[in-house]
Amino acid sequence: MTGWASAALRNCGHMPAKHHRLLIKELEALSNGESYRLLIEMPPGSAKSSYTSILLPAWWLARHPCDSIIAASHTARLANHFGRRARGIVADEAGLLGYELGMHERAGSHWSSSTGAEYFAIGVRGAVVGKRADIAIIDDPIKSQVDAESLLHRERLWDWYRSELYPRLKPKARVVLIMTRWHQDDLCGRLLAHASDPWRCLRLPAFAEVEDRLDRLPGEPLWPEWEDTEELLRRRSSVGEHTWSAQYQQSPCRNTGTLFKVTQLDFVDTLPTSESHKAVRAWDLAATVESNNNDPDWTVGVKLTRDHTGRLIVADVVRVRCRPCDVEAAVAATARIDGPSVPIALPEDPGQAGKSQVSYYARQLAGYNVQSTKETGSKVIRAMPIASQVSKGNVVLLRANWNYSFIEELRDFPYGRKDDQVDALSRAFMMLASFTTSARSESVPYMPR
Repeated sequence: MTGWASAALRNCGHMPAKHHRLLIKELEALSNGESYRLLIEMPPGSAKSSYTSILLPAWWLARHPCDSIIAASHTARLANHFGRRARGIVADEAGLLGYELGMHERAGSHWSSSTGAEYFAIGVRGAVVGKRADIAIIDDPIKSQVDAESLLHRERLWDWYRSELYPRLKPKARVVLIMTRWHQDDLCGRLLAHASDPWRCLRLPAFAEVEDRLDRLPGEPLWPEWEDTEELLRRRSSVGEHTWSAQYQQSPCRNTGTLFKVTQLDFVDTLPTSESHKAVRAWDLAATVESNNNDPDWTVGVKLTRDHTGRLIVADVVRVRCRPCDVEAAVAATARIDGPSVPIALPEDPGQAGKSQVSYYARQLAGYNVQSTKETGSKVIRAMPIASQVSKGNVVLLRANWNYSFIEELRDFPYGRKDDQVDALSRAFMMLASFTTSARSESVPYMPR
C-alpha cells in the first residue's frame, strides 16, 4: 500500500511519513487476514483519516474486488465527505487501481466499482439495515467534547455499534476504528474494556512515551516535518492538560476526578489580614530538569491559610522543575518571602535517606519552623481529607496565574499525569489541621489504618 499511497499523493507533494508507513503496515495485515479488528489512536492533524478513510477504500477494492465497505463517521455529512474523496481517488487513478467506478450509484454516500464492489457512507447511529460489509471503517465517531462527556450519547453509540453495525458484518469481516481519544469511556475505551473480539491497537501519541511503536525517544514529536516540538508545546499550552492528555497523547483521564469536585472551588481577590490566621507552606520535592525527552515531576510548594469564617484559602503555589541545588534555592527563597511565622512542611521518605534530606533542609532553613511528615499510605488516602473540604465548598483560591494548572491537576486526580500539587496540598492541610484546637474540626473522614 505504500507505493499506492505515494502515487496517489504525488500531485499534493506529500510522501508517507514514518508513522504513516507503520499505519500502512497495520492496514496491510488487516487486508491479509493477519488481524480482523484494528484501533488507530492518533492526535488531530496526523493524517490518519487521509490514509484510512480516503486512500484505504480505493486500495482495498483493488485487492478485494467484490467486497462491500461501510464507512461511518459522527455525522452523515462527514461520512459523505470521506466517500466523495475516496470516489474521486478511484476516478483519478483507475488505471493504477485496475478498476473504474460503476455506471450507477456515484453519490458520495453510495458508489460502486466496475468489479461489483460497493461503498456505503453513513453517520453513526444511521441506518445500516439492508447493507452488508466485508470491512467497516469507523472514523471520528464522536463529534465534540459535549458528546464525549454525555453518558447518554456514549450509551447510544455503543448500542449502535453492537446492535446495528455489528450484525451487518459478514463472516470474517474486518473493522477499523480511527479516532483521537476523548474520554476513558469513549467507543475505543468500551471496545478495549468490554468487546470479546481481539483488537490490535496502534496508539501513537503526539509526544513519544516509553516503549514507543516508532522507536522514538521519550518526548520526540510524532510528525516533526509537519508539527515540531515547539509548535506542539504551544498547542499543549493552549488546549490545557486535560485535552492534551486525551486527544494528543491518547491517554484520556476523567474530566471530573473521582475525588476532587473542582466545581465547588471558589475564588478570592485578597487574603485575610489578621495575624491570627495561621498559614503553612508544604512542599512536594523533585529534582529533575525538564528537557525535550522527558516530562519530570514538579517541585511544588503550596501555601494554605484560612479566613475568619474558617474557609481554607490556597494562597500561593510555587511550581518549578530544576536541579537539586536550584530546588534548595527555591525552597529557601520562598521561606524568606513567607517569613519565619509560616511553618514549612517537608515530606520524609522512608529510610535513612529521607531523614537525612529533612535534616539537611532543617539546617539550611535555620530560624524557620521546619516539620516533616512521613510518606505513608497511598496518595489517594492522603488526599481524602482535603478533598472532603473541597466537596463541601470550604476551599477557595487566591486569583493568580497558577490557578489553571492547579485546578486541572485536582480535576484529573488520581488519573492525571501529575499529582505533585495534590501531594503538597494534602500535606499543607494536615499540617494546618494539626494547629487547630477549636472544637470546630475540619471534618476529616475516618482513615483506616
